Amino acid sequence: MANAEHGGRGSTVDSGSADSRMGAARVVLWLVAAVLAIRQMAHVLRLPPGERLTDLETWTGASGGDGVNGVLHVKGSLYDQDHFTGTPFAGLVLKPLTHSAEQALGVAWTFSTLLFVAVLGVVAARALPGPISRRSSLVAAPVAISLLMVSLPVRNALTTGQTSIIPVLLVLLGCFAVRGERACGVLIGVGAALQPTVLLFVPLLWLTGRRRAAVSTTATFAAATALTWALMPHDSWTYWVHHVAGAGLGARPDGLANQSLHGALLRIGLEGPLEIGLFLALAVAVIVLGLRRAVRYARDGQLLLAVALTGCVAVTVSPTAWQHQLLWVLLAMVGRVGTKARDRLVWPALVLLVMTLPGAVLLPNMPVLYPLRDNVPLLTALLAACLVPFLPRTSEHFRKPVPTTYAEPAPGRWARVPLVPFWRRVLSRPNLLLELLAIRVGYSAYSHIRLEATAGRETAEAHGRTIASIERALHIDIERWANHSIQHAKWLESFFNFYYESFHFVVPLTVLGVLYVRRPTDYRWARAALGFATVLGLVGFWFFPLAPPRLMPGMDFIDTVHGPQDLANPDYGAMTQVTNQYAAMPSLHFGWSLWCGIVIAVVAPKLWMKALGMLHPLFTVCAIIATANHWVLDAIGGATVVGAGFALVYALAGPRGVQLPGLPAPRAATWGGKAMPAGSTGSGSGASK
Repeated sequence: MANAEHGGRGSTVDSGSADSRMGAARVVLWLVAAVLAIRQMAHVLRLPPGERLTDLETWTGASGGDGVNGVLHVKGSLYDQDHFTGTPFAGLVLKPLTHSAEQALGVAWTFSTLLFVAVLGVVAARALPGPISRRSSLVAAPVAISLLMVSLPVRNALTTGQTSIIPVLLVLLGCFAVRGERACGVLIGVGAALQPTVLLFVPLLWLTGRRRAAVSTTATFAAATALTWALMPHDSWTYWVHHVAGAGLGARPDGLANQSLHGALLRIGLEGPLEIGLFLALAVAVIVLGLRRAVRYARDGQLLLAVALTGCVAVTVSPTAWQHQLLWVLLAMVGRVGTKARDRLVWPALVLLVMTLPGAVLLPNMPVLYPLRDNVPLLTALLAACLVPFLPRTSEHFRKPVPTTYAEPAPGRWARVPLVPFWRRVLSRPNLLLELLAIRVGYSAYSHIRLEATAGRETAEAHGRTIASIERALHIDIERWANHSIQHAKWLESFFNFYYESFHFVVPLTVLGVLYVRRPTDYRWARAALGFATVLGLVGFWFFPLAPPRLMPGMDFIDTVHGPQDLANPDYGAMTQVTNQYAAMPSLHFGWSLWCGIVIAVVAPKLWMKALGMLHPLFTVCAIIATANHWVLDAIGGATVVGAGFALVYALAGPRGVQLPGLPAPRAATWGGKAMPAGSTGSGSGASK
């Protein structure tokens, strides 16, 4: 009895501790959402009058002033100047705003938009398809609001003062918040009067048995449109007939901002009757396929996913789909894809990246990839509407995916290692698409921070003189000798120039690719070390900008790679426009090559492979010094951050070796003539099975 009471008290204490941790996590997440909202509002209001709420100011009045130049003030047509792109009903609704003072209107509009986003996040969180865990339900709302705040559609709507969030909110309120099909239809009908493609929800409602809501939606849309025709007949004729439901309004339809099928076809060079016919055929196919899938998921109990898919169809088939109208795509991340736990994050991560980062960050600047890069949001909407195999709730893996297999970390030399025990070693390969996106986004962030990490020419040259004096004191100032020596052997100069320019990215990516295919666990170990080393390198770039030898005036260095530089020019020509010339300490050129050499030496099975791998850092250090792109101390700095990267992985996750689950401990292995702890093994053979 005593033991039972003690166990009951223990479980109660554990439950209370878990509840307190969950409560603290909820508070933190709500604070994050509030901070993001405040930041967005401050960002918008700090913009100059001509750059904030540009569309709203174009409609309601001139920025600065007397409030008589706005489109909604003009006695003629709303569409005479092509500035107003909304429906006539939207113009009718916005007319009262013309009497507001510009500054007060800006604050009120921004605050109202943020409030709409918050309500949208709460409604979406409550509409998540079940079953979901209690933990997920408690944190869903702040997470949803935070994701909406950082998304490109919301940021664009806040900056321009657009109304595109309102139709999405009205649809979600109609489907999930109000009671009664008639009220649902009224809200969706008003949304359709503001954005006509919302009428695609009528067949969704009809085919899922909510026919009163479908009829009410149609009636509300017809009544609002008829009212506008009665009050603004000329504007209604211009919008619905002359501009074919607004298709000819706004910016150029072939611009990158138009993420619809129509815009994509125009961008590839199609035009005229051929383009119109192909667009209509593709639009019909997308509508039929997308709505069939939406109806199927609605009947399966995933109504939020069905709403998101219908919105993606609307984005795709609309003649124009601007960035602020793409919020439907973000909602599609609620769908569950994949039967394995390790694949569940792929689709949400893909949608989140597409909706928060521009295409130039997601894909490299290669002409062959331009059609993909320029249409990433459209392709994501198409995938969601027509192709992505979302799991039905009847699937056995909907709630419980196949668990990921983890390996026990091998014992370390110190009892406290690993410091982060929940950083568990996964034996299977990570998802390739997610890895490629992570590498690309990580490199884009690295390039951006590297470009910004500069304190000016004088500081960088002063640091360069300091480095040169330290090297002279240590008798390692060999840069000028090496730089001038290769001038007498042009073949060697050409070799080092070629090596410097050609292998910096190719070899690390090749090593990562081989590890991914052959040794998945070693891939994660090596990738983490490379990531830590790169982050530490960025810290060095930021706090110690350093001019390389080739940019040091008066030291007689020859830039063998880029050619002669005009050191009297503060910008040093065109190179400064594409890279930070002062990101020299530490040398990640050498650091990454040393990482490659270490990884190859550790995992390669043959001695000649290990030796060949170590040639890469040797050639690299010779190239960076002989071409006057780095100091010797830069290379030492690169080696330091790489060593620190491997040390951090060891400290946080434990040794590289793992214990395979379900297998008896093997006999003690040796490596480098030294016995390894029993039960530890290299991760290559078992990981790839």
